[in-house]
Amino acid sequence: MKGLAKLTITYDPSHPKYFDEVDFRAELERVFDLCHGCRLCLHLCPSFPTLFNYIDAHDGDVAKLSRAESDQVVDECYQCKLCYVKCPYIPPHEWDLDFPRLMLRAKSIRKARGELSKVEEISDKVLANTDLIGSISVPMSTLVNKLTDVHFSASRNLMEKSAGIASERVLPPYAKMRLSTWYKKRTKPFITKRRGSVAVYPTCFIEYMEPAIGKAIFGVYERNQISCTLADKAKCCGAPLLHAGDVDKFMDAAKKNVDALDAEVSAGRSIVVAQPTCAYVIKRDYPMYLKSEKAKRVAENTYDTSEYLMAKYREDKEGFDTNFNGSVPSEVTYHAPCHLQAQNIGLKSRDLIKLTGAKIQVVTKCSGIDGTWGYRAKNYALAKRVSGLLAKAIDKAAPNASIVGDCHLANYAISEETDKVVSHPMVVMARAYGIEL
Repeated sequence: MKGLAKLTITYDPSHPKYFDEVDFRAELERVFDLCHGCRLCLHLCPSFPTLFNYIDAHDGDVAKLSRAESDQVVDECYQCKLCYVKCPYIPPHEWDLDFPRLMLRAKSIRKARGELSKVEEISDKVLANTDLIGSISVPMSTLVNKLTDVHFSASRNLMEKSAGIASERVLPPYAKMRLSTWYKKRTKPFITKRRGSVAVYPTCFIEYMEPAIGKAIFGVYERNQISCTLADKAKCCGAPLLHAGDVDKFMDAAKKNVDALDAEVSAGRSIVVAQPTCAYVIKRDYPMYLKSEKAKRVAENTYDTSEYLMAKYREDKEGFDTNFNGSVPSEVTYHAPCHLQAQNIGLKSRDLIKLTGAKIQVVTKCSGIDGTWGYRAKNYALAKRVSGLLAKAIDKAAPNASIVGDCHLANYAISEETDKVVSHPMVVMARAYGIEL
């Protein structure tokens, strides 16, 4: 019980001391001291080398870290969650250490105290209003895509100065048609022998930018006799709000999505998500922040798209369609995104693609994007150092292989570094089946 109380004080935004600066700084010092003594996470992200170098410069005395030094450690955490996966002291250990959530607490306090610059405030609003911006941008996609192209320097420079979005960062273009629009117009196939029923959570990227991935999900699932509907009442998962420290707005978004998704679960459908960040938020963050039975029920019935398919394959291998008469890559380099690794479900997309007969190598390094962190101008140089290491790992794995990854954000970072197209696993599977997208 003592450990649980400590966890509540540290990570629960409803606790009266969550926004207490003195209490937070004491906890920050405790955690920094534990991390300094362990150092297992040294090579995971920029935060840890920065932290250890500062502590070493103070002869190991964590208490001597300045506010600016501590804040730099916070700023360099991009919420990849991998330190939590690797950490030996996470709950229920008596030390109850959760470094990523402590960094979120820091950002929440900073926001609550009004310590953000105007550019930071605007950047947070722009990156968080994905549904509003997406719904406006799709009808004007030709113009919007031109203005947001990195080669259109005037508008991109203006974006950086006003909203803090790095002018050099390649941004995903908007589609000419939303996934939900396509879904309403499509002819739904007849499922002869239903093997499952799912609601596809569209995610902002698939809804407004990559509807082909959504089409691939429907095609691949229905090829395997899994009935599909679109959870079109669910909106952005709220990750940009959470990562920016806006707890209240995040919880508002979470409650609305939980209500929409729970209606799907109550109708007998599982929720499938093709974006690892969104899946992580639904599975891990919604239950923790909302503390409701609905949130817990939704989390328990939410799956990564490949995770769900591999479960169906294990249930009935003979009933799973392995007639791949389309285009199958001979060699694949699969990038396992951080937020997928953090779910601890294994590499289900790798296992799924293996069924096609493709030879696969896995790369697990971070892309340096992680939500919206890598889009911000102040983080761009550091993010490029991280993604550069990923590009080297991909080139070393198999220079001529097709590149596949689950995370749309990471995929664009890889494309920016390598000038190669990166495909989502569902698109690879659809092509293998010969499904037109």
